[in-house]
Formats: sequence, C-alpha cells, structure tokens
Amino acid sequence: MRPLPLWRHEVQRAGWTALLTPPLAVAAPLLIAFVDAGASASDREIAQNFFGALEMGVPLAAGIGAASLVGRDPAAELLLTTPEGYRAVLLRRLAVTVGWAALMAVLLAGTMVATGWWARWPANHGPLVGQLIWLAPTLGLATLGFLAGAAFRGPAAAGGLVAICWLVQQIFAETVQEQGWSRLLYLFATTRGTVPADWTANRITLIAAAAVFAAVAWPLLGRTERLLPEVTE
Repeated sequence: MRPLPLWRHEVQRAGWTALLTPPLAVAAPLLIAFVDAGASASDREIAQNFFGALEMGVPLAAGIGAASLVGRDPAAELLLTTPEGYRAVLLRRLAVTVGWAALMAVLLAGTMVATGWWARWPANHGPLVGQLIWLAPTLGLATLGFLAGAAFRGPAAAGGLVAICWLVQQIFAETVQEQGWSRLLYLFATTRGTVPADWTANRITLIAAAAVFAAVAWPLLGRTERLLPEVTE
C-alpha cells in the first residue's frame, strides 16, 4: 500500500474516540473562557482557561484516544500474520492519535500567540519553550494509555486508568506537589502551579516517563497471544 492511502486508512482505523476527543477537549475550556469573558472575568482568568485547554484538555484527549487503540480491531488475527506485524500498525495509529492532538494544540497555541493571550498568563515560558506546556503531559498520558491498552488488552480499562490518573492529579493537586518526586510527575505544573524552579525538570521527567511507557509497551505488544481477545491466561 502506498504511503498516502496507508495513512488515510490508519486515520480511519484509529476510530472516532481518537479523532473527536481532541477538538472537544479544546472546545470545552474555550467555551468556558468565552463565558468568563462575557461575565467580565479578568484577563488572567481567561488566559488560564486557554492554557487549561492546552495542558489539561489536549493530554487527556490524547491519552483516552491512545488507550482505545489496542483490543478493538476485528482483524487483529490477520494483522498479526503480516510481515510488518501488528505492532507497527498500532504504532502508526498512535502517531495519528498523538499527531492529531498535537495539531489541535499547535493551532490553539498559535492563535493565542497571535492574539496576545499567550503573554497574559505569567507562567507562559515563552512561545517556543512554552510548547512543553502541552507536549510533555500529552506524551505522558498518550504513552500511559498505550501501555495500559497493551497490558489490559481492551480500551475500557485502559481509558479508565488514564482518566483516574488525570482526576487524581486534579483533585489532590496540593498533595501531589508536597513531595519533590511527585512534583516531577505532576501533569498540570503550568496552570495549577508548582515550584518555579521545578518546571523544566517536571517537563523533562514527563517526556522521560513517556519514553519508559513506550519501551515497556513495545515488548508487551510483541506477545501475540496478548492481542487475541479469545485467549486468556
């Protein structure tokens, strides 16, 4: 199959969960921002909603989308017999899922920079380095969802784990930030606050964690029996 039709096919096979959740995750905080603007909220509060869409909405959407990739393909048995293997297929679909979420984030970030809203949040870290605001937690949650899908062999449990991780860090934000090691794994260091000196280390740690999650998921997906839903262990 030629590259363009191949990637078009993978976009279709990634599913509606992976394709719809990023735009919806961005749209919801933006709607809140517009409501706040109509209610005469401060520029700082409105900017926080915009940054919340980047740091909270996009990563959650990517994580849920990545968690939905494993265990839902009706032709898994056939794909396992192809020369390239099912892992390569799933990796392309993960790239589609994360790439689509990244496109939503880049469009929003670019609009914020062009309209001046980016500069209205004190912890914006600049328009270039500041892209780590969404990139680091997006990679972290996406690879966590992908690993959970490989481990649980189904989108429901994997998506639930991603959602729980996201919610726990939302609800227990102060507790998470009390310890140095947990601050490094905090997803919302820009919008919910962290020790300023820890921000760069936090973003690097999340990216490193993403690499570890992907490395662990890869051999799990290489075990053929784990990808066949009718096989139990």
